[in-house]
Amino acid sequence: MITSGSEQQYIDLYKQCRTMIHEHSNGVMNSVRDEAFERFAANGFPSKKVERYKYTDIQQLFAPDYGLNLNRLTIPVDPYHAFRCDVPNLSTSLYFVVNDVFYQDEKPKGHLPEGVVIGSLKEHAAHPSPLVSQLYNNLAGKANDATTDLNTMLAQDGLYVYVPKNVKVDRAIQVINILRSDVDLMVNRRVLIVLEAGAELKMLFCDHAADDRNFLATQVIEAYVGENASLDLYCLEETHHKSVRVSNVYIDQQRDSRVNHNVITLHNGVTRNKLDLTFTGEGAECQCYGCVIADKHQHVDNNTLITHKVPHCTSNELYKYVLDNQATGAFAGRVLVEHGAQKTTSQMTNQNLTASKEARMYTQPMLEIYADDVKCAHGSTVGQLNDAALFYMRQRGISLEEAKVLLQNAFINEVIDKMQLEPLRDRLHYLVEKRFRGELNKCKGCQLCK
Repeated sequence: MITSGSEQQYIDLYKQCRTMIHEHSNGVMNSVRDEAFERFAANGFPSKKVERYKYTDIQQLFAPDYGLNLNRLTIPVDPYHAFRCDVPNLSTSLYFVVNDVFYQDEKPKGHLPEGVVIGSLKEHAAHPSPLVSQLYNNLAGKANDATTDLNTMLAQDGLYVYVPKNVKVDRAIQVINILRSDVDLMVNRRVLIVLEAGAELKMLFCDHAADDRNFLATQVIEAYVGENASLDLYCLEETHHKSVRVSNVYIDQQRDSRVNHNVITLHNGVTRNKLDLTFTGEGAECQCYGCVIADKHQHVDNNTLITHKVPHCTSNELYKYVLDNQATGAFAGRVLVEHGAQKTTSQMTNQNLTASKEARMYTQPMLEIYADDVKCAHGSTVGQLNDAALFYMRQRGISLEEAKVLLQNAFINEVIDKMQLEPLRDRLHYLVEKRFRGELNKCKGCQLCK
């Protein structure tokens, strides 16, 4: 039953604009809308009484009346001119998503291996391969998640990435998600990633806001990682205090596959990241890392569920937060080891640093184990800056503020150092230090930061 009025505007919107939404999308995406709408209308947004949403008030986040570009009016922006930020020395194939539309007027890219597809989900699903028809919303549709259902109802385009069997994409794929609008705006992005057996891919998503407006962005990523395939997925957020981001990532791993998932929040307003990762093939492994820096009144909530369905799989999670001023952080991680998933190895660690008395951190690591031959551990810590270390550094002529920056950097660097892309690591070390010093980063030639 619906428990609040926040969802009524979206129910009315879908009923009134259903035809328009369908006309500006494609058959595959349209085929699952009505079912998602029925679930959303029946269940509504979760309240904070729901376990996985206890730290973020979803109903409040979706209550404002945002505009939506359902008629797909052209947004006047040339991202190549306006946005020239990149990671130095990291040779990437660069793509843009403006709000929730794949940017088609792209410049020639570096050569991609034969058979690799990177493009508009709307266009590729208009003439779908069996894979798109079979896999779109297959994971997300089973999640029983209201924000995912809302995204499924409203998303009209997105990004489609396909890597054929045994193909290795040497150049990292960098996707810039740009929020651009003259009015308060809600956007709904969709991403479908398919890696066949033996494929390898590195993807970097960067979220940025181009205008000083209130933005609400929902994002659903579905990733299918085939047998012996490898996926490195990096998600970096540098928006502003008026942005709300609700991101749900669903990953399915087959036998002997490898996933490296990294989420980095440097600038934001309210962020809620959910990761659901499932091992469906033996011998698979995942490394999941999170890095959060928040101050003022920012709010960051990371929620993870890793399900071991089969034996001989390995999962490792490390999330670190540094919170200052009146910032709020939350981490809730759950590892589920199902019956028969013997020889599972799992480690979950959440470490947090509160740099002010007003900052708040909520942490809830959980293990749920139904197999008897496993190695699983979890732990969390919340602490403040070490007074003895601060005193030691001040005795050697280091100012109090500089000492705090050095200690915070040392704390967060453990996560950054685990990232596989070396140039990205170097860039993040620079960005994190600037962040701790209170200096907003402005990349050379970037018009969006002005």
